[in-house]
Amino acid sequence: MNSLKPPLSSPLVSIITPAFNSAKVLPRAVASVQAQSFDDWEMIVVDDGSADETFAIAQELAVQDARIRVFAQPQNTGPAQARNRAIQAAGGRFIAFLDADDAWLPEKLERQLAFMQEKRAGLSYTGFWRVSGGRRHQVQVPLSVTRQQLLQGNVIGCLTAIYDREVYGTVEVPDLKMRQDYALWLDLLARSGPAYGLDQPLAEYFREPGSLSANRFRALVATWRLYRDHAGLSRPVATWCLSNHLMKRLLRG
Repeated sequence: MNSLKPPLSSPLVSIITPAFNSAKVLPRAVASVQAQSFDDWEMIVVDDGSADETFAIAQELAVQDARIRVFAQPQNTGPAQARNRAIQAAGGRFIAFLDADDAWLPEKLERQLAFMQEKRAGLSYTGFWRVSGGRRHQVQVPLSVTRQQLLQGNVIGCLTAIYDREVYGTVEVPDLKMRQDYALWLDLLARSGPAYGLDQPLAEYFREPGSLSANRFRALVATWRLYRDHAGLSRPVATWCLSNHLMKRLLRG
């Protein structure tokens, strides 16, 4: 299904938002973008075959704000393909990522774009708040990261990342079931780097409380497959990178 409206003329930032069964949380994500102090953006929401009212809510939000564009996948394809549908339609120089269940703080775009200009950064990221139940934890980030350093553990939260198409061109998300955002950062840094981090919490990552042991195991397996199949690392190098990755995860808690 096509967008409800043609793209706006050259917005500076295109915000990529996949949404799957996100009817309860999508309005929060959209509201956080509409509250930005920087307003030269378009938000491209791709409903990924939801079974709830996600698409109808996205349509309603788009009718109310011309900067929001909506697409729908005919069936659930996963976040990589949904993000790529949005990237293909994007008109902005800067590609930013915000999933439907997360949110930005009001000065996120303004501060990060100024930071990218200052650092002449092609890829940037920021700190964020991890919210679980009623608890908030500030996730801090390093001031820069190379591809080699990133292989030892992903420090770029997808909800904070922005890349510049004047530096990289249009680069789509690798079609992986998990860790597709991590794979994208590695692909970008293989072309040009480093990425620069603004260590200020400018976004909110909402996580359901409860046990994550099964998900963490699946993520660990996905990271191994990313190293071996996508990044093409040898078994010894992949083992070394995964060990460092796991150690950093354990230290972060």
